[in-house]
Amino acid sequence: MPNLLTHEVVRAVRVLAAVLIMLIGLLGITTSFTSHSVYAQTFESTDERPHVVLIRLDGAIDGVSARFIDRGIDTAISQDSQLIVLMLDTPGGLLDATRDVVESILASKVPVVVYVAPDGAQAASAGTFIGAAAHILAMAPTTNLGAASIINSDGSELTDTLSKKVSQDAAAFIRSIAERRGRNVSALEGTVLSASAYSASEAVELGIADLIAPDYESLLSQLGGYELVINDSMITLNLSGADTTTIDLSLLERLLAFISNPNIAFLLVSLGGLGVIVELWNPGLWVPGTMGALFLILGWAGVGQLPFSWAGVALILLSLLLFYLETTATGIGYFGVAGSISLILGGLFLVGFFGSPSIPGDAPMVSRWLLAVVGVIAGSVVLWFAAELRKTKFIPPYLSPTLSVSLVGATGVVSVDLTPLGQVFVNGEYWSGEINGDPGDGVSVGTEVQVVSVDGIHLYVMPVRTGACMNDVSNSNFE
Repeated sequence: MPNLLTHEVVRAVRVLAAVLIMLIGLLGITTSFTSHSVYAQTFESTDERPHVVLIRLDGAIDGVSARFIDRGIDTAISQDSQLIVLMLDTPGGLLDATRDVVESILASKVPVVVYVAPDGAQAASAGTFIGAAAHILAMAPTTNLGAASIINSDGSELTDTLSKKVSQDAAAFIRSIAERRGRNVSALEGTVLSASAYSASEAVELGIADLIAPDYESLLSQLGGYELVINDSMITLNLSGADTTTIDLSLLERLLAFISNPNIAFLLVSLGGLGVIVELWNPGLWVPGTMGALFLILGWAGVGQLPFSWAGVALILLSLLLFYLETTATGIGYFGVAGSISLILGGLFLVGFFGSPSIPGDAPMVSRWLLAVVGVIAGSVVLWFAAELRKTKFIPPYLSPTLSVSLVGATGVVSVDLTPLGQVFVNGEYWSGEINGDPGDGVSVGTEVQVVSVDGIHLYVMPVRTGACMNDVSNSNFE
């Protein structure tokens, strides 16, 4: 009884730990959008030469890249830099993250140059909004921008009514940016309403971009002596002999960018949850439990960077609960099948399904192929487990040979003469034996006997038959 109680306490502690891990991950989701500039660095100027901060961004615009740009702006402020150059190459991204980047650029106290580079790069979709918000928009010769029409978060086209509504909202947003920076309003509006796109030379001719620079050194050379208004004051850029501090994604930001991929985040949460469940099935393995906890925390952190749906999160948590209930059931398979279905629906609804409209880019959604593969594997494993549990119902319970109920009536042979005490071989073990009743002349080695009663490790037996017919065979077992 004490051992059983201890086992139940340990099991309860493990379940509580699993729940706490999930809650920690969910807490990371709720706080991930409110943490800004947590990686800000400080620099001290060592001379009087002008400083330029170069921010390299190559990829979609999302929560991670928005905070990365914030970090670069904070670095420029702390370094007392004269200029920020955002070298941009993006296919687009999330509308909310784009608004955050535009807000940061418009509020920057340090002039921001968006430089679409290198050759072959693009500032498509979300990049058009960011480029338009810059104090100076420069482009490499063979680059382009535009095509900023609004689509569903899963990449599909919007309905007519919704498309008109959100397109007008985005058009108003880019008009306000264009008016603030004195750019061609109608041309930029066309990138939203008509999905127009422009080459570098066309963008300069239309008054969208300010200049064309083949490389970074040429850009700084052209910007020397450039006049622009910052905080209602006219300033002239002096970049002669400027030092450049290059800001790239940190290791942590690269990790966040990796795990914020919807497919990776879903895999981490699924595998992490299953790892914790395996630990609950087999307490003491530790490896699946610790790895599962790590995967869960990373997975929820990745989900927190995405425009996720709480419905998807709830369905995934429900699937893990159902998988755990399957381990406590008698192998009927219902909880396992329901858990597999809930896991697939959770992945389907997690990101992109209920998402708000966005500008084109990398559509944040879990691959349907991945959902199918995970669903089949999870369902197969759970059904196999349920089948194994059903088989255990038909396995006769094991009875120890030391139990009196298994010894009484059992037959064996005498290994040491019973006179009346001796030794008998019963159920594969040697026991002290004694003749039950009148001992007579005793019982010789090799005689078959039957157990009448048990007293601890002492057996009372009676001969089944006497004679030497078994001596040759039985005695050979004891010599």
